Amino acid sequence: GSSYLRRANTEHLKEIFIQYASAEKGGEKFMTANDFVCKFLNMHTEPNANLDSIKLLGGILDTSKDGLISFAEFSAFEGLLCVPDALYRTAFQLFDTHGTGFVTFDEFCEVIKHTVLHKKVPFDFDSGFVKMYFGRNKQRAVTYHEFSQFLHDFHEEHAIQAFQVHNKDGTGFITALDFADIMLSTKAHLLTTNVQDNLVGAAMGKQVSYPFFMAFNSLLTNMELIKRIYLNATQGSRSQEVTKEEFLHSSQMMSQITPLEVEILYHLTELISQSGGRIIYSDLEALTPEQYMKVITRKLTDFKAVESPDKRSALTSVLENGYRFILGAIAGAVGATTVYPIDLVKTRLQNQRTGSYIGELMYRNTFDCFKKVVRHEGMTGLYRGLVPQLVGVAPEKAIKLTVNDLMRDKLRDKKGQIAFNCEVLSGALAGASQVVFTNPLEIVKIRLQVAGELARGENVGAMSVVRELGFLGLYKGARACFLRDIPFSAIYFPVYAHSKSMLADENGYNAPITLLIAGAIGGIPAASLTTPADVIKTRLQVAARAGQTSYSGVLDAAQKIFKEEGFKAFWKGAPARVLRSSPQFGVTLLTYEVLQRLFYVDFAGNRPSGSEAQMPMTAADRKSTNPDHVGGYKVAGPMFRGIESKFGLFLPRF
Repeated sequence: GSSYLRRANTEHLKEIFIQYASAEKGGEKFMTANDFVCKFLNMHTEPNANLDSIKLLGGILDTSKDGLISFAEFSAFEGLLCVPDALYRTAFQLFDTHGTGFVTFDEFCEVIKHTVLHKKVPFDFDSGFVKMYFGRNKQRAVTYHEFSQFLHDFHEEHAIQAFQVHNKDGTGFITALDFADIMLSTKAHLLTTNVQDNLVGAAMGKQVSYPFFMAFNSLLTNMELIKRIYLNATQGSRSQEVTKEEFLHSSQMMSQITPLEVEILYHLTELISQSGGRIIYSDLEALTPEQYMKVITRKLTDFKAVESPDKRSALTSVLENGYRFILGAIAGAVGATTVYPIDLVKTRLQNQRTGSYIGELMYRNTFDCFKKVVRHEGMTGLYRGLVPQLVGVAPEKAIKLTVNDLMRDKLRDKKGQIAFNCEVLSGALAGASQVVFTNPLEIVKIRLQVAGELARGENVGAMSVVRELGFLGLYKGARACFLRDIPFSAIYFPVYAHSKSMLADENGYNAPITLLIAGAIGGIPAASLTTPADVIKTRLQVAARAGQTSYSGVLDAAQKIFKEEGFKAFWKGAPARVLRSSPQFGVTLLTYEVLQRLFYVDFAGNRPSGSEAQMPMTAADRKSTNPDHVGGYKVAGPMFRGIESKFGLFLPRF
């Protein structure tokens, strides 16, 4: 929606004005520049504050230029702060010191001569640039819209003049130290800390030419465009490495970026992050001038467990994994409950045998099985065995999610990226670790799920199954469980991570629906490709009835199933398995990541990608908390500071 501010109530604004107005003339209250800048905005409050700076800032409101601010002027400026181009209009009124609605050459000189920048690097007011805007005789007055372009071009001109001053011999070259000095003086508002620390190194150990100087400035000015070129090259991925050649190819569609700028870009990233000739999105963020960002992700908690990554301890890591384990347990329980009826149908179908069992098939297909369970056992029959499932699935999913996150953290490179083979390894280890919980859970669940098929309708309970099997019996079919769970997780987690990346928006954020979709996508290949192992595991874990084939192990089961029922038997229940696993893991991962967003704890480690929604913060988002700053005045402070940070027009404070 629109971020424009609503005007303040006139009567309320009048009350606030009178509260701060210290001057009186003809029975009417007025504000002084000091009242407005120091008392109302709480700026330049130091005892030795520069009075000329305060006067210039107060003059923005004082359109009558009588040294006082009337309520009409105070109210008019409040309205100006509510318009979309308030920053440029505020800057225009700063220069319009005579209140004529135009900016003359003399007014321009008056303000510029007072800035910190001019005192460091004197500006040539007799340059051709100035004459192009104000005329050869400097008598032309500039309108607001012309001034907005003038202000944009002024900094480029000032930097060029600084280069010319240091280019004393006229060769078109300056030293690396002079280059650093110019950038720190004229372009400090465009320099991140990383860039500032590498200005001399950016010169590549030699003198800086004028083309290099211009390209360097252009690069910093166009960093948002550079990001778009990168995203175009990676088709939206923020973790894919891009070579210089690939970046150049992508930049051909945007002719504003030159090969020299690309050369500088790759050299800078090499200096800052030792990128090895390849860049990722985070490298570009390290070069981008500061953007105020607002976090729009809702948080119910926001705790900071440790101040910075270098202060992480072994205890911090334990606490972080404990936090993940708890959230993973909750997420696993939610996911399992959601799809349990599908899981029951899948188990009944997989246990149904042909060739060795006397009598016709009980279920013709997935829908037929579902219908008969409801008819003969009621809706509660679809949830037979749910309680032991929840008891086991909580630690099972928790350990799987925790181990996967832990291994991904350990296997990341210095840029925080993880190679595909490391993603597969992390998933495989997560799958192996869960079997300690999975096997006992699965065997009890399966025996309860097939118990409803018996005509005698015995009431079989979880504890009776556990007593019948014993401790070692709970791990019957464990090899088949390993055979299923290791490849399942090795497939699932990398597919999920890459699906998330592809579904993220242009700011890298994953909305909850994209988490659900990514989780469901990951479940399709993982569940379908591991169905044969799941069929073998089910046959091993279900007690054979009279007339049914029994199996002594994984290999024996595979051979007998193939011999008696054919290759198709290995894919029994595959649709039901996909229908269960795909939404289950979608719901589980959605719940897991949303819980981490809602109950946020900062362990100074790695957060799930796409978990924080950010967008550029407008002045309207940096509103003042002062209750007297109403309407447009909520952004007066940020607007005045924006004149410095965006245009580099720093006024001396002392």
